[in-house]
Amino acid sequence: MKKRNEIQVCLGSSCFSRGNKELVQYVKDYLVRNHLDDRVVFKGARCMGHCNEGPIIIINEKLIKNVGQPEIESVLDNEFGNIIW
Repeated sequence: MKKRNEIQVCLGSSCFSRGNKELVQYVKDYLVRNHLDDRVVFKGARCMGHCNEGPIIIINEKLIKNVGQPEIESVLDNEFGNIIW
């Protein structure tokens, strides 16, 4: 059975104010640019309970803390590089 690829972005107020607003748009653009938008489920989530370690995203059930604009592309490349065309 094929693995379901999923990204969840914390939309709690702390993570949102720490930069997840910008990460949402960056991730959307990344998925389109790499032809992954129909192969990766991307959604927002309520507070994930790690407010002092945000911004928080979860990729394929892996919690990633303190992710910001400078790191997000390499994080996405590491997680999805094997399925990019």
